[in-house]
Amino acid sequence: MPKVTFLGHAAVLLEGTQSTLVIDPFLTGNPSATVGPEALVPDLVVLTHAHGDHWGDTLALAGKGATVVSTYEIAVYAEKHGAQAFAMNIGGRYVFPGGWLKFYPAWHSSSFPDGTYGGMPMGVVIELDGKKIYHAGDTALFSDMRLIGEEGLDVALLPIGDTFTMGPDDALAALELLKPKKVVPIHYNTFPVIEQDGASFAARAAERGVEGIALAPGESLQI
Repeated sequence: MPKVTFLGHAAVLLEGTQSTLVIDPFLTGNPSATVGPEALVPDLVVLTHAHGDHWGDTLALAGKGATVVSTYEIAVYAEKHGAQAFAMNIGGRYVFPGGWLKFYPAWHSSSFPDGTYGGMPMGVVIELDGKKIYHAGDTALFSDMRLIGEEGLDVALLPIGDTFTMGPDDALAALELLKPKKVVPIHYNTFPVIEQDGASFAARAAERGVEGIALAPGESLQI
């Protein structure tokens, strides 16, 4: 069974029998992170968008041999900085040993810290060892999440921080559309402006029939 480890903010490590993936690896400079890039050796770095709190340590991990998988714009930017990358866009599917991933829309924005445009922000569904994990990226609530739910999600990783993304109330509404078996809140408590109560969100999710699991940075979930 694959393992999901919350690394802090929106960074997540996925470990399967054949592949290891890191999503949005903001570790250096992340006050909630419990590990740095030196502790990780992923096969893939998956990026939902280009903001600095998601791009993070991408190049450091790519320097260890990881392939960057993201939008065309992010892939080209990564390649210009010496990384190996695979360019995609919304609706496309990338197959890797032990699974696949598919990008979906996210309602947000996307640019690199230097101002370079990062393409359309995205969420991603990843099937790993037969289990499906949805990382919503940074997004507002939108009705087409219902279509994402038709993938049959085992775990949804949803932002709850408010201000820049969905807050807890909209994330709970998203559960009605996504219908995952479990939900893990992300993108909260890193900075004062996105402070939220993850345990309270998890309890409210349970009231709606979804197992809510508020992982502390460094904690894992076996699925």
